[in-house]
Amino acid sequence: MSSSDPLSDAYKHRQRLHFRYVLAWFLCAIFYFYQYAARATPGIMQATLTEAWGHNPIGTLVVAYYIAYAIMALISGFLLDRYGPHATIPAGITFVTLGSVFFAQGSQSVALIGFVLQAIGAIFAFLGASYVAAHYLPQKMLAIFVGLTECLGMAGAAFGSKLVAMLLDPIGRFNIHWQKIWLGFAVIGLILTFLTLIIMPRNKRDKAESKQESLTLKSFVHPFCIIFSNPQSWLSGIIGGLLFAPTTIGILAWGSSFFAKSYDGNMAYAATLVSMVPLGWVIGCPLIGYISDKIGLRRPVLIGGSFLLLLSYLTILYQPFTGIADYLPPLIMGIMSGVAMLPFSVMKEVNPANIKGTAAGVMNFLVFLASSALSPIVSLLIGTQKASLILTDFYRGFMPLIIGIILAVILSFFLQETGWKRSKR
Repeated sequence: MSSSDPLSDAYKHRQRLHFRYVLAWFLCAIFYFYQYAARATPGIMQATLTEAWGHNPIGTLVVAYYIAYAIMALISGFLLDRYGPHATIPAGITFVTLGSVFFAQGSQSVALIGFVLQAIGAIFAFLGASYVAAHYLPQKMLAIFVGLTECLGMAGAAFGSKLVAMLLDPIGRFNIHWQKIWLGFAVIGLILTFLTLIIMPRNKRDKAESKQESLTLKSFVHPFCIIFSNPQSWLSGIIGGLLFAPTTIGILAWGSSFFAKSYDGNMAYAATLVSMVPLGWVIGCPLIGYISDKIGLRRPVLIGGSFLLLLSYLTILYQPFTGIADYLPPLIMGIMSGVAMLPFSVMKEVNPANIKGTAAGVMNFLVFLASSALSPIVSLLIGTQKASLILTDFYRGFMPLIIGIILAVILSFFLQETGWKRSKR
């Protein structure tokens, strides 16, 4: 394989945006929004599905989804590098579309297969957007485009879930049957697939190199050997995983219970406080990416943002406010959590250009692995088997997350600086 795409390098060298490539990235970002909304929908439909199938299926659906997602995190990056975005990203959207059709069929077993199909396709959303940004958009703007992608994903989880809840509400204005909602997702997927096929760039690798080189075990394993033998890849993955965990585990998983204990059992108020964190993500991901790209450095922004993330998290835990000030610490925590996206940019920049897709896939896998390892530890320390939890239980359970942020700050000092200002030297 050639080490770079000449067309991509030309635009990077001139440091200017090309409308078609920006549009290609935007379609990938819309795909990320779309798959996040679909991924969150079974949780919104939990009561409806329980009534339809006789028991709560969410546990089984979530486990199956993330197993498939983790496996595909490794494979999808390799496929992007080998066959290019035109051959892979529309295929990913098609899998999510087919998964929606399967879910709409109504049977639990078929819906489970459909949800797994969605996981197989969904991984191409963020990877595809970051791949297009890394290969076809100016290097100086990589972090902001990665941040904007994550911003749209969080928006899909928040606003998509709200819209589905409105459509599904039996006493609301629409009261649409749950199977028709999945058919609606399928229609959206068909339209998005068609547009992506038209717009997504088709480079020489798509047409020639993938045909000339036979797929062998050696050609499959070689990119992973390069990435996993690079200590900077491991540093990027570990730092990213440690910075994601306080949000995904500490707030999104346990935040409602913690806030309810902190504010006299008010679950509605607790849910509102939790929502401040993903709202902060929507602000923080593109903002922190913009700051990093503007100054041309990754490491100072990563270290400074991680330190502020630590302070905001400690404030949430140990210094609760009253009134409108309640909302500030979780909002600031969400904004500062955007630093978790910078290691994604570093992962691509510390590995060869022709395996950026595989590097992004490995990054997703390592972040998922870190979350999977920390989650049961936090649950065990909190003591989920206890009849009634107290604040001390949460303080003990969240301690690994606090230590994780501190460790991420320390490890960041050993991370290679990959910003454009350093690369010009």
